[in-house]
Amino acid sequence: MTGHRASHSSFPNDTSQLDAAIDQIFCEIDAVLKDFQESTVSIGAPSVRLHTLLSDGADHHAARRGLDRGWDLSTPLPFGQALNAAINADVQTVADAKAVLAGQQVADSEAANRLAAISDLMNKSRVFELADDDARLTELFLASLSKQSDASATAQFASESGKRVALAGRILIEQSDLVIAIWDQATTANIGGTGHTALAALNAGIPVLLIDPVTPDAWRVVLAPEDLASTTVYSESSDRLSSLHQIVLAAVSVGEKGDSGDHSGLKTLDAEHWRDQSSVLSHAFRRTEMLFGETGVWRRFASVRQTYERPEEIAAGSAKALIVAASAMSPGGSSVDESITQQILPRFAWLDGISAHLSDRHRSGMTLNFILGACAIIGGILYLPLVDPAQKWIFASIELAFLLAILLNTSIGRKLRIHDRWFETRRAAEYLRYSPMLSILGVARPAGEWPHGAKSRWPEWYVKHTNRAVGLPECTVDEAYLKSSLTILRDHYVDPQRNYHRAKSERLSRVHHGLDHLSEWLFIGGVLFVALYLVLAGLSAFSVIDPNWLTRSAKWFTVLAVAMPTLGGALAGIRYFGDFERFAEISDVTSEKLDAIADRLGVILNASDNAITYSHASEIMRAANDVVFAEIQSWQSVFRRKVIAVPA
Repeated sequence: MTGHRASHSSFPNDTSQLDAAIDQIFCEIDAVLKDFQESTVSIGAPSVRLHTLLSDGADHHAARRGLDRGWDLSTPLPFGQALNAAINADVQTVADAKAVLAGQQVADSEAANRLAAISDLMNKSRVFELADDDARLTELFLASLSKQSDASATAQFASESGKRVALAGRILIEQSDLVIAIWDQATTANIGGTGHTALAALNAGIPVLLIDPVTPDAWRVVLAPEDLASTTVYSESSDRLSSLHQIVLAAVSVGEKGDSGDHSGLKTLDAEHWRDQSSVLSHAFRRTEMLFGETGVWRRFASVRQTYERPEEIAAGSAKALIVAASAMSPGGSSVDESITQQILPRFAWLDGISAHLSDRHRSGMTLNFILGACAIIGGILYLPLVDPAQKWIFASIELAFLLAILLNTSIGRKLRIHDRWFETRRAAEYLRYSPMLSILGVARPAGEWPHGAKSRWPEWYVKHTNRAVGLPECTVDEAYLKSSLTILRDHYVDPQRNYHRAKSERLSRVHHGLDHLSEWLFIGGVLFVALYLVLAGLSAFSVIDPNWLTRSAKWFTVLAVAMPTLGGALAGIRYFGDFERFAEISDVTSEKLDAIADRLGVILNASDNAITYSHASEIMRAANDVVFAEIQSWQSVFRRKVIAVPA
């Protein structure tokens, strides 16, 4: 919710009509959610969280009505609470401003009433205070009051405070599925103003419900910046209600299309079963990576069995250092460590383990298909040197068994949607891997900027709502908090991930070249055996060698001349399917992007005091998040079409 202050020229003295319009809209939202809950009992009851900056005026009216409905109230403050109260109480003297900043009574009774209203709502809200620039802004605020006749002092404070309000407004937009703007639509130019916030929401893909404070009954829904230029109003009230209902449903429902059955949408999660370790039957692909990607002989034959970290163990295991660092950021003043521990990490661990298992099954399934295909061909011709033609049926049976195994393996992989399930769970896991970083700074990806999978949307829906459940941390953001958050970003994501991608790039490059060289040598070996046979045949013709020996050996030459290119082709197929070179390039690009972010972190963390601002820190967080999404998109673009199939 964003809207004009009570002092704005368009804000009505009699707010009864405005309050009625807000009540109508809130009532419709509750009604849609109630119907949705009754029709989808298994998903649970969706709740509503109202985000507002709690500026005097429209924000207060909406906040009270939201609280009356039992909604959660969350407030990203542009300033620390004391400075915010002094500004929003509209004190007129330096003495009253200093009194508010010191937590004392003010002389102005109207300002005192406004302070009481602000305090009452703050006590009922989860407050995220951006206090990192309060010292400078306090000086500008006091200067604007002491020099009210000085237009430059007033303009400077208005400009700087507007930037802070816009910063808090961006948080509000990122955390919301719908922005309600009580706005006269006069201008979008005022930084941090209602129009500016509404336009920013539309640019981020967030729908905006516009309420003109003069004619609140004629509210309308706009979906794009261009709609602001339209003067068209709904001819029927049902039209705008339908638009509102669709927005609310889009926020809470997965909205899957196409697939059906036990593995469609969120049913995928219900159908998955946890395993503590990887299966030996699914190790073919990892073994291939080890054989061709490791440098030491013993490492190539080391165990590839993975033990998956259980969701209930991750907080005391691999994520322990992260949780300790998060809990130390704002002792006693933030619940961010609890949110990460209870909401994000268990879901990440579960999806990571499920995805790793599905990855092994899919990639090993296709690896086995290539190997079985080669075995079928070799097994089919081995009868030549070993048995009489009358006994060929034995080897034909072996060949048939290999071919049937390929068909069965392929059929199972497709029927169980192993490829799609791997894609879906891996997307969700990678999003959640980075989610703790976003949560500690109250940063979120706007609802309109989440990508949609080609076949499924539940991973993005699931992660978005997991992050929504965490919401804004209840804390005061100062320079120490910002420095700690960026240190956590560096130590627990950027450095580990760039090291992982750098090592992965080097390993996959070795796998690619190893498979490439071996398949080439096997093909060359086939050529050499054919050439050798022809040479021996020529020598036999001139009685240089025993013709009988060559006759007895001819069938083995045939087998070897067929087997070696066949094995080479199988390895080439594995190399093509694994696409190790392209994955190495993706990891190489990702590590370079993370190098750039690490350099930015190094500069800002080593800078002088007062150099870190929330604006700067949050932009670095978003930049790292963009790297996450880019890597996921690149990975999907490579493996999207590499479904399990017969090796033909």
